[in-house]
Amino acid sequence: MRITSTSCICPVLVCLCFVQRCYGAAHHGSIKVTRNQTKHVEGETEVHHRPKRGWVWNQFFVLEEHMGPDPQYVGKLHSNSDKGDGSVKYILTGEGAGTIFIIDDTTGDIHSTKSLDREQKTHYVLHAQAIDRRTNKPLEPESEFIIKVQDINDNAPKFTDGPYIVTVPEMSEMGTSVLQVTATDADDPTYGNSARVVYSILQGQPYFSVDPKTGVIRTALHNMDREAREHYSVVIQAKDMAGQVGGLSGSTTVNITLTDVNDNPPRFPQKHYQLYVPESAQVGSAVGKIKANDADTGSNADMKYTIINGDGSGVFSISTDKETREGILSLKKPLNYEKKKSYTLNIEGANTHLDFRFSHLGPFKDVTMLKIIVGDVDEPPLFTMPSYVMEVYENAKIGTAVGTVTAQDPDIANSLVRYFVVHNTEEDRYFTIDASTGTIKTAKIFDREETPWYNITVAASEIDNPGLVSHVPVGIRILDVNDNPPELAREYEIVVCENAKPGQVIQTISATDKDNSANGARFHFSLDEGLSMNPNFTLRNNEDNTASILTRRRRYSRTTQDVYYLPVLISDGGTPTLSSSSTLTIRVCACEQDGRVRTCHAEAFLSSAGLSTGALIAILLCVVILLAIVVLFITLRRSKKEPLIISEEDVRENVVTYDDEGGGEEDTEAFDITALRNPSAAEELKYRRDIRPEVKHVPRHHPSSSLDSIDVQEFIKQRLAEADLDPSVPPYDSLQTYAYEGHRSEAGSISSLDSATTHSDQDYNYLGDWGPEFKKLAELYGEIESERTT
Repeated sequence: MRITSTSCICPVLVCLCFVQRCYGAAHHGSIKVTRNQTKHVEGETEVHHRPKRGWVWNQFFVLEEHMGPDPQYVGKLHSNSDKGDGSVKYILTGEGAGTIFIIDDTTGDIHSTKSLDREQKTHYVLHAQAIDRRTNKPLEPESEFIIKVQDINDNAPKFTDGPYIVTVPEMSEMGTSVLQVTATDADDPTYGNSARVVYSILQGQPYFSVDPKTGVIRTALHNMDREAREHYSVVIQAKDMAGQVGGLSGSTTVNITLTDVNDNPPRFPQKHYQLYVPESAQVGSAVGKIKANDADTGSNADMKYTIINGDGSGVFSISTDKETREGILSLKKPLNYEKKKSYTLNIEGANTHLDFRFSHLGPFKDVTMLKIIVGDVDEPPLFTMPSYVMEVYENAKIGTAVGTVTAQDPDIANSLVRYFVVHNTEEDRYFTIDASTGTIKTAKIFDREETPWYNITVAASEIDNPGLVSHVPVGIRILDVNDNPPELAREYEIVVCENAKPGQVIQTISATDKDNSANGARFHFSLDEGLSMNPNFTLRNNEDNTASILTRRRRYSRTTQDVYYLPVLISDGGTPTLSSSSTLTIRVCACEQDGRVRTCHAEAFLSSAGLSTGALIAILLCVVILLAIVVLFITLRRSKKEPLIISEEDVRENVVTYDDEGGGEEDTEAFDITALRNPSAAEELKYRRDIRPEVKHVPRHHPSSSLDSIDVQEFIKQRLAEADLDPSVPPYDSLQTYAYEGHRSEAGSISSLDSATTHSDQDYNYLGDWGPEFKKLAELYGEIESERTT
């Protein structure tokens, strides 16, 4: 089977078709289909040969974008089995078969019925088969072939990223790369020059150029100046067919902006300026502006203004406004037309961001001269001082002169000035001023302890022009006079213990004075000399503005006297010396050995608490009712028990009183006093039956070895210690009486039977050294001794 094609239109295809057809004609006898044949040769067996395929063809080509009225001829299919009698039928299947491509089933001619676009599909894969028209059996196996869509130049180059916006610094070197543009062509780049693109510049010369192959845009001139021209619009063209005639083209626009560099120094428009400033201008206010022009922009135009010299450099200052790039001229000191009428300043404006590549274009600074004319203004009076401080003594008479303020007219006319006090507050009414001389006088009597300082405002105005007024603050200090006597710093609550000793300090007092330290810082304390010597207390001046209260005797008794009064005289060190008398109240209280107060007289605490008489009566009534209830309760409980009968002949006076009924007749150990009657008969300690002892063992001393020689007092102390450490003893006290008193004591008998009814002259002070057991006894005998002394 042979495949032929006649669709050769372009010269190249004509040549290819010519070679194809010549080749097919020269070898026409060799392209055929051979069936399976069996050749019988004598002496040889029958040999079966594999049938060879009879299809022979090349790739088919079909031109894209065919616009003719008739279907486009693609090629021809032919089988060696076709004898031309119409017995062979050709069948075409695959991509586009029957819709795009049709075949003449008798001749095998293939035609394209539609216009094809290579950019959408480049080739089609089809299958061809020859069958017997009568039997519908295939004469050849089905074979595959390709129809390629032949490209033509039907797509122009396109710039997919355009238009472009790009910047390049001004003053760049020639050939500086700006941007690379790229155009794409949808035609087949492997066939002909349809997709071969060449770049050229249509607009933007002679400032820029483009590389025809790469599309790189470069500067074409030296030192392009932004200040001369900033924006450029460059049009770039891309043409296929390598730029030949008939090629398709596309274009794009590149907008190029020159960015600024600092290549222009600042310049003042004028070399001399003149500025008028009135002398009334306030210090710190802006009085004028000046500006140097700079053709650059952004930070390249930033500058700083300075005053480099001139006689006004100390009076004026200049700063830079970053937004407007102007120099702001401000006043540093007040102007005075009468003293100086003009100033001259040399002002420099310089760039702050320099580019050393362009230093040869400098210097990047400029200088101009500014002359300032001071204008004369009618000014208000001027005080000789910005503020005044004056002094006056307290208690001074009304009309006392305090001080004088002075103001003058600074103008040449030197008008007369009048003074007055500005009555803004009540304090301003305490002083008057002479309208002509400016002398300030008092209008009331002052008390330094009430208000030590006054602030007033004095105004001065010209008589000819009262509207021009100036003000000045005046502070007036009130000086102290010793007119306040000293007094106690606070109310003192002084306590003296009953067991106080002579010379004991019971309180330290201090004083205060409303006057200042110059008239009352040194205080002197003493007792009132008009009274007789106090036998109970005395006072000691400590020479440090304090005084100490000391006792003068050994003991004090609350029962004899519970409150003492001590007049104290306090004087200051001022001129004249002032003094005052105060009375200290001293209360007598019972104290511990270490000096801590245990209790004071009930009246003192109740009165200090601020209770009324009715409240005290109510409290006492409640206490009496409670005591009556307690006594009644105890009486009722005792009436239920058997009275304990004690023989009057029993001189031992054994009395056992307790609330526990005991353990009955069998309880013979609870009150065993044998050990107390005779220490040598003491037995080993036994636990009580009515108390469950704890498991914990308490070590105890066995006294049997030394009972013969031990004293009863030592024996009792030992038993007391054992009872304190024994957890099994009852939590109540048990009174046991005994007939054996032991050895004679130094105190003798304390029984009331042997006591005398008259007081003896014996000194009982040693009772205080016997310990806490004789504390109450020492207090009782101490009170008796104190009463005798009194």
